Amino acid sequence: MTLEPNYKQLLDSLSTAIVVVTNKLEICYLNPTAEALLAISGARVIGTSINNYFAESEAAITAMQEAAKHQHLYTKRRAKWQLHNNQQLTVDYTVTPLADHENMAVEIQPLDRLLRISREEAVVSAQETTKNLIRGLAHEIKNPLGGIRGAAQLLARELPELSLSEYTDVIIDEADRLRNLVDRMLGPRQLPNWADINIHEVLERVSTLISAESKGLVELKRDYDPSIPVLQGDRELLIQAILNIMRNAMQALTEAKTASPEIMVRTRIQRQFTIGRENHSLVCRIDIVDNGPGIPPNLIEDIFYPMISGRAEGTGLGLSISQQLINQHNGLVECESRPGSTNFSIYLPMEMHNAETK
Repeated sequence: MTLEPNYKQLLDSLSTAIVVVTNKLEICYLNPTAEALLAISGARVIGTSINNYFAESEAAITAMQEAAKHQHLYTKRRAKWQLHNNQQLTVDYTVTPLADHENMAVEIQPLDRLLRISREEAVVSAQETTKNLIRGLAHEIKNPLGGIRGAAQLLARELPELSLSEYTDVIIDEADRLRNLVDRMLGPRQLPNWADINIHEVLERVSTLISAESKGLVELKRDYDPSIPVLQGDRELLIQAILNIMRNAMQALTEAKTASPEIMVRTRIQRQFTIGRENHSLVCRIDIVDNGPGIPPNLIEDIFYPMISGRAEGTGLGLSISQQLINQHNGLVECESRPGSTNFSIYLPMEMHNAETK
């Protein structure tokens, strides 16, 4: 198939991915957007089967062949494609037979960015709701706790025997413990102290702490990208955020008595990465990967909420606080987990002009 120059110029300028295939599903044209989406070169793939460059179900291929045979249009929603480079895409696509009855146009709309935005907005909204709820509960809890503690102190002064003070001491200690728990649920209230930081220096500081806490029983591996420049951030807040995540990984490994426990810390630069609705030209990605038992599937969607923990001894506050601290840097924390591999990915924009300052 040869496109007329005007049509080719129009299709080449579209931001929608367009692939034209013959009725035998051989590629005869794709525009630059499709080349970028499918990670292939148009000059090299002309005349080859489109099936070589992404994998879907057999039923999907059959549907495309039937559309060619009977010349009918159809649309597939939220199709899962595995590209030739092992990248996974979620797409909507429409197959339209052309007027010559020999070719079909495949219009592809990638959904991963939209799904990510929707998922992140839902998480941020839920976290904000949770934070407001906790603030209200904290007010209702801390006021009577102060009264209980004060009454216990007054009672201790009036006791006829000194030995009885152990009971008022228990009341005071438990009131203090509950107050501290509520403060931890509220999360950090410290505003970021912006400065140039070397992210690898931060990671090495956290690795030193984890190595000491684990007494060397957990092997720490590094895979750093030395080209990552300095970024704007608060060193202490980032140390706390990353420490919470790595400490969780260490505790999961030791409690599960994982054979040859290890934590891999990896850094990479990602270009043109979207966080929320904002696109960032450069993002620092930090992966913290452990080879532990994994997070139960019924918890994976809720692990960043307060009081959610997969460990019997866990408080469920560490990851919630980490997410808040990274959010203060306009960043994001995501998690993927399966038995034998749990990966927490931290994304920090390299440009911080819109970071939280209030």
